[in-house]
Amino acid sequence: MLQQSVEDFEANSNLQFEATRCCICKVDDAEPVGVGEDFEYRTSKDTFLAVRCRRCDLLFLNPRPASSEFERIYPDNYHAFAFDAKKFGLVHRVRQRLEARRLINFAKGMPEKIRVIDIGCGDGFHLELLASKGPKSWSLEGVDTDQRAVMAAREKGLKVHQGKIEELGLPSESFDLAFMIMTIEHLYEPTKTLAAVLDILKPGGRLVIVTDNVASPDFAFFKARHWGGYHFPRHAVLFDSKTLARTLESCGFEKKSVRTAMSPVNWVYLVRNWIDDWGGPRWLVRQFSLESPIALAAGTVWDSLWTAINRGAILHGIFVKPKR
Repeated sequence: MLQQSVEDFEANSNLQFEATRCCICKVDDAEPVGVGEDFEYRTSKDTFLAVRCRRCDLLFLNPRPASSEFERIYPDNYHAFAFDAKKFGLVHRVRQRLEARRLINFAKGMPEKIRVIDIGCGDGFHLELLASKGPKSWSLEGVDTDQRAVMAAREKGLKVHQGKIEELGLPSESFDLAFMIMTIEHLYEPTKTLAAVLDILKPGGRLVIVTDNVASPDFAFFKARHWGGYHFPRHAVLFDSKTLARTLESCGFEKKSVRTAMSPVNWVYLVRNWIDDWGGPRWLVRQFSLESPIALAAGTVWDSLWTAINRGAILHGIFVKPKR
């Protein structure tokens, strides 16, 4: 199987790329920060460049794969398409417990009967948790652009729309709570998506964003090449607390809170990327993945220490649509 995957990688041709610019400042005035490869899925032979805007500090991929390459850079075995209990075992059960608690906390103070939408819902993992752990009075929907993800979610009986939220024509002011969980970093035009989310939220409605944190120590130590949050080439734009708030506020949202939270994933993947990059044995590389409970447990303990001083690996941002 390993030989086959190597042969597939060797057979891949290079991706098509497109130039871009800062989605906040709308200019191309950036300095290089890191360069790396698709260490996780090896979808191409290319290297990828992360740059930082000199005006606002936003981090983004430039150049980035063309939109026509999406199906290739998100292969069939991409974890968000099928994060199932059978494959991920103990990791799946632990994540269910932790994520359910977080999701319910994000909705604190909201009415009992609300309409909720998960944007970039993948296979519906979080929608399933909301359905089983949240109030039965909640009305739940999801959105994803990838047909494979949408099919997987619908097979679970979930109501999921396929397409971009800005192109679906959902009714204005019809949702109370929106989630974007590890979604915004994948977007090529995040401000357009956020404007559409603002439109479908009711006045006073809440948007929860979870994304990687470029002000974390793992980024500071490994930004040159192996940082796990790069997720080359799938993460197009990356934030710290200031650039996240600035982006949301530029789209008309008001900041309620932005804080860091614990996540072991980027710590685990930076080790994996380093080992893989230096030609380590495949059995060792496989010990550092989303299927590795020991590595994830160690990363959890380590990142919990940083989270205690608000330097955790991910950001939790809560924003609201202003009331009239």
